[in-house]
Amino acid sequence: MTHAAARRRATAIFCFATIYLVWGSTYLTTKIGVRTLPPFLFGGARFLLGGLLLYAVAVALRLRRGEPAPRPTSRDWRHLLVVGFVGVFASNGGNVWGVQHLASNQAALLNVSATFWIALLGTFGKRAHPLGLRTATGLAIGFIGTALIAWPQEGAAANFALGAGTIAVLFACFNWAVATTYLRNIDTTLDVMTFTGLQMIIGGVMMMTLGFALNEAPAWNWNPLGLAMLAYMTLFSSCLAYTAYGWLSVNMTPAQVSTYAFVNPAVATLLGWWVLDEHLNVAQSLGMAVILG
Repeated sequence: MTHAAARRRATAIFCFATIYLVWGSTYLTTKIGVRTLPPFLFGGARFLLGGLLLYAVAVALRLRRGEPAPRPTSRDWRHLLVVGFVGVFASNGGNVWGVQHLASNQAALLNVSATFWIALLGTFGKRAHPLGLRTATGLAIGFIGTALIAWPQEGAAANFALGAGTIAVLFACFNWAVATTYLRNIDTTLDVMTFTGLQMIIGGVMMMTLGFALNEAPAWNWNPLGLAMLAYMTLFSSCLAYTAYGWLSVNMTPAQVSTYAFVNPAVATLLGWWVLDEHLNVAQSLGMAVILG
């Protein structure tokens, strides 16, 4: 193995480990965060702060190498607006709103549906990867598992909040898959860190604008626990994990990238049980077993 190949392999392992573990823990931190802070301002602040920090680091690294600060082209700005809207505003906005009404482990399990959409949408575009029979069969079986998790339980059909939360999370997953596919098929003059930082700033501004429009400002407070969750989401989930995911989206196949959606629920379920005393009912447990299988 050449030095370049070994370095690429080490980078891939680090990036996969980051999105597996960090994003697996974000369902717990988001659930705790939105208990004390309004959802869209919580999510918007996370992305705006994380984006500004990431962009500042990207600029500093370029200047240190003697390179000029990044200057996005009009095409870059168009790509940034699309990914900022679909991949941050619509996707994470739906997730952060939906997790208010769902257990963190259930929200994480529903996010497995992103895997199906990523694989299906990954068959389109200039870097398309066709689905083989084995992969298609596995995705179909996994979809059954997702249906078991989302299926209304006794008394839940009349619970509008639970149903709305489920729909919001599933909608968020579809948008995340669209953003992943779009990101994989575009050409940009920006490096991964710069692009990620700018898309987070744009999406964060959109989320905060919605939060203010919904009059969430009076509900904002400086609760230490909520702020601690915000700090964790900003530094680890937004800055570190998003950069890792951006690298993987460009350098790995859609099927490989989407494996995070299978690992995250296991991490989230363990943390939800350990910290929040969350449990899965029989249908949800069966659904999780089907998905992982």
